[in-house]
Amino acid sequence: MRQRRLKNEINVVPYIDVMLVLLVIFMVTAPMMTTSTIDVPSVGKAATSPTAPLEVSIKADQTLMLADRSGNAKEIRVDRKEMMVLIKAAQAKNPEQPVLIAGDKNVKYEAVLSVMDELQRANVKRVGLLVQTTGK
Repeated sequence: MRQRRLKNEINVVPYIDVMLVLLVIFMVTAPMMTTSTIDVPSVGKAATSPTAPLEVSIKADQTLMLADRSGNAKEIRVDRKEMMVLIKAAQAKNPEQPVLIAGDKNVKYEAVLSVMDELQRANVKRVGLLVQTTGK
């Protein structure tokens, strides 16, 4: 008696049948699908231009300078109470005007945090830190 040899082949005919059935299903259902539209924002839709920020500079000797970047960029020397009065007056006109804090590289981080804390206690909505990039 002869021994039977095993075939090491894969029968791909059933896979082709399944693939053709799936292809027919997708061809029939594709036209029935509803397409949706996405409302993409455009550049011209901004109602108002962004407001220029107020800038609080903390110098190395921990003196405070306040500059309004919207009009005249003149820096004035202020103390903490005067700074809060001027910022509250500016925030009364425009509550969305951001306030940026710029600290000298030699000033302690604690001074920057105390100014940021005072601004947050005064309910200033937009407070940020101004950084200088290195020219590498």
